[in-house]
Amino acid sequence: MASLDAQLAPLLGANATNASAAADYICRQFSAVSDRFTDTSYAVDSTYLLFSAYLVFSMQLGFAMLCAGSVRSKNTMNIMLTNVLDAATGGIFYYLFGFAFAFGSPSNGFIGRHFFSLKEIPSPLFDYSHFLYQWAFAIAAAGITSG
Repeated sequence: MASLDAQLAPLLGANATNASAAADYICRQFSAVSDRFTDTSYAVDSTYLLFSAYLVFSMQLGFAMLCAGSVRSKNTMNIMLTNVLDAATGGIFYYLFGFAFAFGSPSNGFIGRHFFSLKEIPSPLFDYSHFLYQWAFAIAAAGITSG
């Protein structure tokens, strides 16, 4: 900060005693702008994650249509119900166990042991958009295999 004071003193002329106050003001402004960029990047990242999760979740519709087209018309309702139940039970079990097994570090090197039922979420490392994104992929994998 002293070098900034020395650089501002000639620019301020006769009011060189306020160079320290001017330097503090400029540093606070840069800090405020930096905080806004951090907030903006967090918002953009969360929006991108949520949009991607919605796209992956919409794959469930494609899987349902593929399965429905592969069976006779009398079994179409059964296949649609199977796809809905896959998504619902997949969501419940991923909420209860899956996220914790996948991301619950520190772990024993193989499986996680924290964040069961999203306990202690949101945290600095994870938030709900990250959970939704991972959940969408988990149920997409279940939908592919059940088809």
